[in-house]
Amino acid sequence: MDYGMTLAFVGAGLAALMAGIGSAIGIGIAGRSATGVLSEKPERYGQMFIMVVLPGTQGFYGFLAAFLVMLNLNFFGEGGAMDVSVKLGWQVLAACLPIAFAGMMSAIHQGKVCSGGILMAAKRPEMAFKAGVVYAVMVEVYAVLGLLVTMFILLKGINWPTPPA
Repeated sequence: MDYGMTLAFVGAGLAALMAGIGSAIGIGIAGRSATGVLSEKPERYGQMFIMVVLPGTQGFYGFLAAFLVMLNLNFFGEGGAMDVSVKLGWQVLAACLPIAFAGMMSAIHQGKVCSGGILMAAKRPEMAFKAGVVYAVMVEVYAVLGLLVTMFILLKGINWPTPPA
């Protein structure tokens, strides 16, 4: 494998890895709060579930970015992966950084916001959606923006070579 391909795969790996780590941490933070509440009020499971899984979306965004890189590199194609210059490798790695960092940081902070929403919903269940979920979705916006920047660069900003026949 050449250096260009290695750099491109490092970018794809960072997108999936960092966003996935952030999601795992965010879900862990929210999940700890939810288990505490559910031990006293198990009937609130539905409200808690939404706020626990919300930080997991960033992991999917990172996976999507990594998948786009692999598709564009013909990783799954018949002719095998194509030759990638070092310049293209750096471009792909750089293109993956917005979702890697935005995904990781927003998932962690979304987990914290969801944790607060879960604790609030334990005492005021009518506020679970109004404040708990809506505030968490506000944090999600920045992960979506990171994904969009990554996608725009990967799909419109990079001149991909033609896959081998």
